[in-house]
Amino acid sequence: MARRVVITGMGALTPIGNNLAEVRESLLQASCGIDRITSFDTANHKVKIAAEVKPGEWENTLTPKEKKNLDKFTQYALVAAREAYADSNLASAEFDRTRFGVIVSSGIGGLGTIEAEHTKLLERGADRISPYFIPKSIINMAAGNIAIELQALGMCSSSVTACAASANAVGDCFRSIKDGYHDVMVAGGAEASITPLGIGGFTALKALAEIEDIHRASIPFDIDRSGFVMGEGSACLVLEELQHALRRNAKIYAEVVGYGATCDAYHITSPSTDGSGAARAMRQALDTANITPSDVTYLNAHGTSTPLNDAFETLAVKAVWGEKFKDLYVSSTKSMTGHLLGASGAIEAIICALSLQMGYLPPTVNLRSQDPACDLNVIANTGIKKDYTYALSNSLGFGGHNASLCFKKWVD
Repeated sequence: MARRVVITGMGALTPIGNNLAEVRESLLQASCGIDRITSFDTANHKVKIAAEVKPGEWENTLTPKEKKNLDKFTQYALVAAREAYADSNLASAEFDRTRFGVIVSSGIGGLGTIEAEHTKLLERGADRISPYFIPKSIINMAAGNIAIELQALGMCSSSVTACAASANAVGDCFRSIKDGYHDVMVAGGAEASITPLGIGGFTALKALAEIEDIHRASIPFDIDRSGFVMGEGSACLVLEELQHALRRNAKIYAEVVGYGATCDAYHITSPSTDGSGAARAMRQALDTANITPSDVTYLNAHGTSTPLNDAFETLAVKAVWGEKFKDLYVSSTKSMTGHLLGASGAIEAIICALSLQMGYLPPTVNLRSQDPACDLNVIANTGIKKDYTYALSNSLGFGGHNASLCFKKWVD
């Protein structure tokens, strides 16, 4: 018999809050974390805005050694994982750490470190490259450092599937616990790609919004959308087998009940034009949860604010819900957080869990004129108070990666 999986801890370091409590409040206030880029001079860049992590007390939780020897994406991951672990109260629990695993992902990893060390190579020679260059930049080091700190002796891995990466991390942890391989896992993602090369590269790809109005840049489903806004940060969740959690009287935020993962096998950057890959992922998640589309009240859409993604994701939703697609409440919280790339699925999983717990559907902010090609039941600008049972979250990545997660409201 498949085991049940619940969320017992969450941590977040995001553009709309430096911890879980701040993220929760920002969702209720429909706050937008997008502003002008402060981390580097954008004089030679077409893109001037992003959704950066804001300075705060979180910086003082990192040791001088961690600040020196870890890339920002790993620093972000450690901050979020520490909060999630403390939130779970596992530190005071007796449990088998060989059945405690970590899957924390990133789409790009230590891009800032790569840029800095390449500059050293060109300006000062190869002998001046830091011995920490490789362990700072490779993607698995976020998961590795978390496992070392938390003494997680089970599986330690990183799914690298672009913008689906941390949704795959949550889903793969769910499967590993459900199928009996682990009892506890830390799942999440981290990204720190607001750098000259990161912004420049996505600008060259014509993926980023070049508008400087922070209220008209990340506008999923709006007819004037022109690209996504880069975000950064980390989100981590503690997933736990239900009986394991109940035995130690853990608090439970929500239950993870479904997961679907597919590939478009179509194009390196464009989603399939009929949305079929995303539709299959959503159907898989619903089938795993043993529910029907009509059981789901809220979808946290991938909703990047790019012309192709939002239109094709709309087709995917219609393919699954059919004539009843207007019964589904939809929003893209990337309108608030920006697009955290490989960390987006994890923060949106946290948003779904909070939404279920609070009985509150977060909005798509700054939506003025909804595109007729995106004629979903989009929650515009103001959240809705609503008690409900099932939420779905989509994450769709370059390379045709599709991941869909299904969450259920926890009732004691």
